[in-house]
Amino acid sequence: MASKAAHKRLNKEYVAMQKEPPPFVWAVPDEKNILTWNYIIRGPPDSPFAGGEYHGVLLFPSEYPFKPPGIKMLTPSGRFQPDRKICFSMSDFHPGTWNPAWSVATILTGLLSDAEKRAYAARSHAWNLSQRKFKDAFPEHCTPMPRDLPNMGEKDRGVAPLSQSSPSTLVSATPTPSQPRVVVTPATPSSSDANLVSRTSSSAVSSPAVPNGTHDVNKAAAGWTASWRQMIWEKWRWGVVLALALVVSRLSSST
Repeated sequence: MASKAAHKRLNKEYVAMQKEPPPFVWAVPDEKNILTWNYIIRGPPDSPFAGGEYHGVLLFPSEYPFKPPGIKMLTPSGRFQPDRKICFSMSDFHPGTWNPAWSVATILTGLLSDAEKRAYAARSHAWNLSQRKFKDAFPEHCTPMPRDLPNMGEKDRGVAPLSQSSPSTLVSATPTPSQPRVVVTPATPSSSDANLVSRTSSSAVSSPAVPNGTHDVNKAAAGWTASWRQMIWEKWRWGVVLALALVVSRLSSST
C-alpha cells in the first residue's frame, strides 16, 4: 500500500506526464494500484530502436520517492530479458545511486537512451498486440500500426507537426505571366467555385504552347543544316588553298 508521500508524489507525476509528456515515452498508473505503472517506449529516429514499441512496468515501493522502483520490460528488445527486473542505475538494483528528485519521466528517458538493438524493433508492436496485459493497459494503442504517443519529439527536433486543413478550404496561388493560377477545390465544389475553376482553365489554355516534339524536331533540323554548312565551308577553303599552292609551284618551276 502506498504511503501518503508516495501517493501524493505519484499523483503529481501523473498530472505532469499528461501536461507535458517527455519525447517517445508514455506511462499510466494501474487503476487499482498507483504503485504499479505501465509504460510504452517508442524508438526515436536514427536510433537502433527506431520504429520499435516496448511495453513494460514500473514497480514503485511504498517508500517512493525515497527508494527507487523496480523496472521490467515485457516486450523482447534484444537487451533486457522480458518480464525480469532490469539492472539499471535508476532501478532498485542500485539503491545507492538513487536520487529522490528523479521521476517517472526521468527513469523512462534514461531507459530509452540505453536502447541498442534494431532487430526486434519491427516485431515489437505485433508482439504487444498478442499480449493480454498490453491490451488491458493500452486498448487505444491496439491498432494495426503503432499509434503515436502524445509527444513524438517533433518539438524537440525542431519539426512542426503537420496541420490538417479542412476539406472545404479553398487554396489558391498567385498567378504569374508564365504560370496559370493553381486552385485546389473541395471534392463537391459550389457553383461559385466551379466558375472560378472554369475561368482559371480558360485562361490557362488561351495561349497554347508549342508541343515539345515539334520543337525538338525543328531544333535537330537546324543543327543538321548548320553542320553541313560548316563542313562545306571547310572543304571549299582547303580546296582554294591547295589550288593557290599548285599555281605558285608551277610558276616557280617555269622560271
